[in-house]
Amino acid sequence: MKVTERLKNASNTLFSIEILPPLKGQNIDSIFATLDSVRTFEPSFVNVTYHREEFVFRDAGNGLLEKRTIRKRPGTVGICAAIKNKYNIDPVPHIICGGFTKEDTENALIDLHFLEIDNVLLLRGDAIKSEKNFTPEKNGNAYTVDLVQQVVQMNKGIYLDEDLTEVDPTNFCIGVAGYPEKHYEAPSFKSDLKWLKAKIDLGAEYIVTQMFFDNKKYFDFVEKCRAAGITVPIIPGLKPIQFKSQLKSLPKNFHIDIPDDLVDAIEDAPSKNIEAIGAEWCIQQCKELKAAGVPALHFYTMGKAEQIVKIANAVF
Repeated sequence: MKVTERLKNASNTLFSIEILPPLKGQNIDSIFATLDSVRTFEPSFVNVTYHREEFVFRDAGNGLLEKRTIRKRPGTVGICAAIKNKYNIDPVPHIICGGFTKEDTENALIDLHFLEIDNVLLLRGDAIKSEKNFTPEKNGNAYTVDLVQQVVQMNKGIYLDEDLTEVDPTNFCIGVAGYPEKHYEAPSFKSDLKWLKAKIDLGAEYIVTQMFFDNKKYFDFVEKCRAAGITVPIIPGLKPIQFKSQLKSLPKNFHIDIPDDLVDAIEDAPSKNIEAIGAEWCIQQCKELKAAGVPALHFYTMGKAEQIVKIANAVF
């Protein structure tokens, strides 16, 4: 079922999570363990991230270095198929611009269509570690708005090869990301909102936000979206803090602010108490968001479900 259909039919706030594919060479058991631990909360959908290629340099044995391309977390499509088959939960694969030509994207979407997976979350993706700025693949999509346009065209039965006949249109429900604290590359919040609205106007049907730790950031974001004419569901994304080191890594990697009260509580606490503090903060966030009638609470598990289970037990 499409995410938007689930949201429309829900009588209460839904529960959903995002998971990471395992590292190459590992098995899918960690994914199943995470889903087994949250099944009691009846997740309405599960997002599966996609990780683009990286470049490494290895000794070629002749005094030179050989550049190789690796993908550390492959398997997004296969994991989505496994989730659908084993749990009958709607998977939502991430589709990114980086590392894909438009034909690569089309072929991946065809695979998903054959598997009857009808939800996608479209993202530009980050630059690879060896690049300062994001560089699109040759003949690839440069921005999420381009990716949205490609999927919408396929939903209309328009493929890259204009000579195809008797084509089968896809039927994807399209989600995109929103940034309550502004995407770090946007020159202003107004500019960021303009491009978000462009994605919605093209056919994106719901928004999942970047993580935030101050609910006011989310409520202000929703208000500004509505004022701009964005009427689609806006799902808050949440991530409980687990380690003191995340006070530095989360703002650095995700370009977000952490409230002073939470920072003070974590900085003054012994390491053994950090996880409980992070969970309690997230519980209070969830209770306020749920009381406000948000469409779903979406949790970034980062491969660890224990905290999410504790939070969900207190909220759902």
